[in-house]
Amino acid sequence: MKKRYNVAVVGATGAVGTQMLRVLEERRFPVRQLRLLASTRSKGRRIAFNGSTRPVEVLTPRAFEGIDVALFSAGAARSLEFAPEAVRRGAVVVDNSSAFRMQPEVPLVVPEVNPHALKGHRGLIANPNCSTIVMLLAVAPLHHTAGLKRVIVSTYQSVSGAGAKAMAQLYEETKRSLRQFVVRRSLFMVKPKIASQRTMNYEQILPGQIAFNVIPQVDVFLENRSTKEEMKLVHETRKILETPRLPISATCARVPVFVGHSEAVWIETERPLSPDQARAILRQARGVSLLDEPARGRYPLPIECAGQDDVFVGRIRRDESVANGLALWVCGDNLRKGAATNAVQIAELLVKTRGL
Repeated sequence: MKKRYNVAVVGATGAVGTQMLRVLEERRFPVRQLRLLASTRSKGRRIAFNGSTRPVEVLTPRAFEGIDVALFSAGAARSLEFAPEAVRRGAVVVDNSSAFRMQPEVPLVVPEVNPHALKGHRGLIANPNCSTIVMLLAVAPLHHTAGLKRVIVSTYQSVSGAGAKAMAQLYEETKRSLRQFVVRRSLFMVKPKIASQRTMNYEQILPGQIAFNVIPQVDVFLENRSTKEEMKLVHETRKILETPRLPISATCARVPVFVGHSEAVWIETERPLSPDQARAILRQARGVSLLDEPARGRYPLPIECAGQDDVFVGRIRRDESVANGLALWVCGDNLRKGAATNAVQIAELLVKTRGL
């Protein structure tokens, strides 16, 4: 009989937590008992799973008694407080926050890229940042063939990466902006501003208006004037690929898209790699769908990648500004492969390798 496991989902009512439950169900992870954990605000709420509803419980250290695997998606502060408690009580934690990613003893894993990193884990595994996962599904297979010499990436990240409240902000701002357009009867003569913050009936999560706008800031700014998100891409990519000195430059922007991160990626490789060779490699790569027929208008779009677990790659062409340069366009669902699906795949690997 197939062994089954007691699973806890921390942050079960959030945007990623609800996706974790959906992915566990879709992939038929061998769940014996499921514990849904969240803040006191969600206590008693019931969530559907596998044909029945389960109550949400308050997150406490004792909630991890008897748990085999705990999937965390409740923010770095909660992870720092509760993940070690879960490990002490015998659970293996897969954490979706940034709390432990760069700790040397904690594996940072994308199953299609570095499954070997799970070997010898100490009960705590980190899930990479969503933008890192999306990029690595595309560039890691090329790196394994031709060796990366340099990476430049610009990301166009959906508001769901900032949580459900940011999605509400986009929705409400869009309604308000369109209402103003209709009232003034001239789309091209009206600057699309929203009502003042004092009249908003929602919380502004993003640093500015996102409706009909692009914000060149994801997360906080650091001393080097890059954002934390940009440096996550740099440091996490180096750790996962085991290339500590790989030159990487990142610029991250928030765009008015609900779900799905897009990335323009430029790579320089150690050995020559033609666009056709890159397409052939990516066509065979796990977790990648090649969509590269620009003359027919076929290339990755975030709206078409939403709800999918594969990362989609297209617009592959030579970057003629450098030797051995390639440019590509990548899209992926940040809530699924960028977070929930990757975490569940790590749990599946643990089951397969008897790491639980």
